Amino acid sequence: MTAAEIEQKLETAATAFAAFCHSPLSERSRWLIQAAEILESEKETLGRLMTLEMGKPFRAAVQEAEKCAVGCRYYAEHAAAFLQDEVIATSRASSFVRYQPLGPVLAVMPWNFPFWQVFRFAAPGLMAGNVGLLKHASNVPQCALAIEDVFRRAGFPDGVFQTLLIGAGQVNELIADPRVAAVTLTGSLAAGQSVAAAAGKAIKKSVLELGGSDPFIIMPSADLVRAVQAAVQARTINNGQSCIAAKRFIIHDRVASEFIRLFVAQMGALKVGDPMDPRTDIGPLATAQVLVDLQKQVDETIHQGATCLLGGRRLEGPGNFFPPTVLASIPKNSPAYSEELFGPVASIFTVNSPEAAVQLANDTCFGLGAVAWTHDVRERELFINELQSGLVFINGMVASDPRLPFGGIKQSGYGRELSYHGLREFVNAKTVCIS
Repeated sequence: MTAAEIEQKLETAATAFAAFCHSPLSERSRWLIQAAEILESEKETLGRLMTLEMGKPFRAAVQEAEKCAVGCRYYAEHAAAFLQDEVIATSRASSFVRYQPLGPVLAVMPWNFPFWQVFRFAAPGLMAGNVGLLKHASNVPQCALAIEDVFRRAGFPDGVFQTLLIGAGQVNELIADPRVAAVTLTGSLAAGQSVAAAAGKAIKKSVLELGGSDPFIIMPSADLVRAVQAAVQARTINNGQSCIAAKRFIIHDRVASEFIRLFVAQMGALKVGDPMDPRTDIGPLATAQVLVDLQKQVDETIHQGATCLLGGRRLEGPGNFFPPTVLASIPKNSPAYSEELFGPVASIFTVNSPEAAVQLANDTCFGLGAVAWTHDVRERELFINELQSGLVFINGMVASDPRLPFGGIKQSGYGRELSYHGLREFVNAKTVCIS
């Protein structure tokens, strides 16, 4: 887009907000339900678009469209309750908090879940009365335009949700624009640092959902068969390109050998290939650079002394294909220990106690999600209380749910998406007192 086109989009957003913020919640709800109906009825068309642009298996892309519809329906049904005045008893005749929208919110979104990442911001944001400006990843422009089209056809007024086809270098200028009220980003640590700095300079609200290197802990009391099945799914979801994918598998030494045997066998049985083929488990990585970066991290980890139990090398031939890979005996300062590996590469560690598992799990700059498999009550409480993460799942894999707040700590970001927490990130909690 040219500078003049961007200027027009910003002015349209500001004008749209002035009217939209006063629209009845019943109308916003009706439009959002219509968006859900479009997503459901066109899920295969939209799923194919996701697969063609970034390579996720087609069936997973269809499920992503379905999940977006679920998110829309959730906020259409519950936003009114989340936005109700919060009455607080004081010495005044009346005291309450009123939740009001902020204005145009800039959403800087990633390619790995090209629809869900956007809708989990947009559904609560629009229901709160804000308007959206989407700067999507540069490799999914058709998804970005399709999302704008869904909201337009659903009935939302012109300018309430707009896609900006711009480069990353233009984001900070947009954040500084007085017509942009706030910014939310899902992406890399470097992108988060840049956006947070720009938002801080402009004194604007920001929410960051960044990377993760989630631990997946297995204790002796776990149901090992179920845990292994969940571990394979948790590591390879979305071709392994997910911030909440399990990446570091921390196994008690009493069950380590059996876990490794089962895990390597099941990872090795996955089918890599054409993402449009329903038999495919893992499609290509999203870009050539993602493949290059992943191969470099694996090579360096092995060079430093790690053992490769499965895979380890990109597949020959066309396409950005990387096979399921399992690494063990991982050195402390290697990439697999300290960095996020964005692809189907699992790192295995062994420990001799739940306390050692917690110590290893927390030995990272990230703090997004964590999983622990145990039927021991004491261990369960230890993991819930001591794991440094925004999400902890016991005996199940980490997954986002519109009903539950989603977000991390440390270098995995700040703020929350989803549930009423996510809706209230971009509102003015206005205190009102009447005497």
